[in-house]
Amino acid sequence: MDSALSDPHNGSVEAGGPTNGTTRPPSTPEGIALAYGSLLLMALLPIFFGALRSVRCARGKNASDMPETITSRDAARFPIIASCTLLGLYLFFKIFSQEYINLLLSMYFFVLGILALSHTISPFMNKFFPANFPNRQYQLLFTQGSGENKEEIINYEFDTKDLVCLGLSSIVGVWYLLRKHWIANNLFGLAFSLNGVELLHLNNVSTGCILLGGLFIYDVFWVFGTNVMVTVAKSFEAPIKLVFPQDLLEKGLEADNFAMLGLGDIVIPGIFIALLLRFDISLKKNTHTYFYTSFAAYIFGLGLTIFIMHIFKHAQPALLYLVPACIGFPVLVALAKGEVTEMFSYEESHPKDPAAVTESREGTEASTPRGLEKKEK
Repeated sequence: MDSALSDPHNGSVEAGGPTNGTTRPPSTPEGIALAYGSLLLMALLPIFFGALRSVRCARGKNASDMPETITSRDAARFPIIASCTLLGLYLFFKIFSQEYINLLLSMYFFVLGILALSHTISPFMNKFFPANFPNRQYQLLFTQGSGENKEEIINYEFDTKDLVCLGLSSIVGVWYLLRKHWIANNLFGLAFSLNGVELLHLNNVSTGCILLGGLFIYDVFWVFGTNVMVTVAKSFEAPIKLVFPQDLLEKGLEADNFAMLGLGDIVIPGIFIALLLRFDISLKKNTHTYFYTSFAAYIFGLGLTIFIMHIFKHAQPALLYLVPACIGFPVLVALAKGEVTEMFSYEESHPKDPAAVTESREGTEASTPRGLEKKEK
């Protein structure tokens, strides 16, 4: 997992860039400001909309739409698994040809990216279909065993509108596969981030603190202690990071001097912020104090990361600043409101019983903030 905010030194040669000794011209202050501002905006969008969609995704009829719940045991093991994966990728790039590894990874993320982007744009595209659009329903069912021992492995329901979204997403996928253009990379990266925030659920605040705390140490070690994370981020040709060119104003869409932000810096704080939104709704006070507080904390933390990186001209572990902000700000608010016990005793479950789902739906619709609702399919 890449989880570092990186800004190549002006005039330096990036990994995978020119090797003939030429250097890139220094970025202008306007170009740097545009790149930083764009990365910040792109990070906020999947967190905000992913959190809203996370409130409703437990109602999905498809098994693939049901959230994956992260327990405290999962959270404790995650930094170890992430470290092994990161180190493994680093060794692969050192031992094997970077070209062939990236070709294999490109095909893998090509498929995942199309599915993620299709799932992301589907609710928005539904608004553009005419009322008389011939929409047919389909079901992909894959089972194991027979009779009473029959078990569903895949039960996915979709319709013609979903197929149209899949076709549009495939166009972006082909563009990414052929050109590796930074815009196509970002479309896939945003889709991965939004899906992650929507479908990965923490079961309680304590689990969120364990996860963020462990990845805080992971991020600091792999960025400051070694060059592993930055090396993998620059060598890994896959949409696991958002990028934005600092020389866009000079070179247009063909610009190639990128600042980058790892998707881990979006998804990990994002699932914690989404949890606090669902906690807000559980309080049934028609306020969303903890969500907006943590969202503002994320803006503060990422802004501080960008500022420090710009001052010291060195890649920064964004979670070093995001974790204290995203945990500290809501806890301070809870202390001020006397709701610390309620916050840490909140336990999330995802009912499978239709009656329970209906009850949950009614409570959600009554508590969702005005102006933040989205239409159902």
